[in-house]
Amino acid sequence: MVQKYHDLQNKAEVNILAIESSCDETSISVVRNGREVLSNIVASQIDIHRRFGGVVPEVASRNHITAISNIFEEAITTAGISREQLDAIAVTYGAGLIGALLVGVNFAKGLAYSLDLPLIAVSHVHGHIAANYISHPSLMPPFVCLMVSGGHTALLKVSDYNKMQLLGTTVDDAAGEAFDKVARVLNLPYPGGPEIDRLAQSGARTFNFTVSKSLAGSLNFSFSGIKTEVINTVHNLEQKGAQVPTQDIARSFQECVTDELSQKAISACRQTGIKKLVVAGGVGANSMLKAKLSQQCKDNSIEFFSPVLKYCTDNSAMIGSMAYYMMKDGLGLADLDLTAKANVEL
Repeated sequence: MVQKYHDLQNKAEVNILAIESSCDETSISVVRNGREVLSNIVASQIDIHRRFGGVVPEVASRNHITAISNIFEEAITTAGISREQLDAIAVTYGAGLIGALLVGVNFAKGLAYSLDLPLIAVSHVHGHIAANYISHPSLMPPFVCLMVSGGHTALLKVSDYNKMQLLGTTVDDAAGEAFDKVARVLNLPYPGGPEIDRLAQSGARTFNFTVSKSLAGSLNFSFSGIKTEVINTVHNLEQKGAQVPTQDIARSFQECVTDELSQKAISACRQTGIKKLVVAGGVGANSMLKAKLSQQCKDNSIEFFSPVLKYCTDNSAMIGSMAYYMMKDGLGLADLDLTAKANVEL
């Protein structure tokens, strides 16, 4: 299998079937040569988890089990290829919910064994970066990446497809986590991030929320403080019997968080001397963040890249893209003892 894997490095056309099941989306794709998406099938569980106000791990796992076989068949049919035309199987092995990940990992191992194909283990976080390779076929490293998702907030220097250096990260809550918790206290439906973004459009910045000043001289982030500040503000208003100005709170919170993210992303580009900035992760879909990054990049003569909306959130096409570039460098080949990991290094 090792030789078969390395033989792919010189193959002109490589079709990788990729599986993503790290949270509440069951997704399977076929990606050709890291950039061409032949199929990208996603079964979302948003409606299922909305009644609970967030993702319930056990419920997510059971729904992955129910969906994954049908999603596989649909991905193959949509791609217009046969199983014999597949060259490798890729799968997200971490980070994410262990039960949910195990469904995808075990399904991938079964496919790899039955089809006698190499199995490639891919980091979910690195997959988010690769979403930009699909959206922007001409994009190549080096670049600075602002990773903003429910589980991660970080700045990375991407020197090559598989060479990444951590420049800064969150010391407490990720940006997406803060969005979700603020949305919950504002009684907004799951998922909270898009709801805050929607409300903020018609609100005003009337609250002076702030992030921690202790990290002002670094590229690290802290969003726990502003999250707590918003929660306390809402509770104080409720205790006084006052109306909670949901739109203004959403706008004030979002302005503060996106200011911090965009300013430090530009600082990272200045410090590294790299004139390309890439945003990755679900929070990258936030309209205010994209607008600020785009304008600040323009003001500083920096090229700005962000995935199209369908590749911002969890999907398997980004996993297939990342797997291709791992394969080109001879990385990621996994055995059938591959298991899921709740956390992986950035």
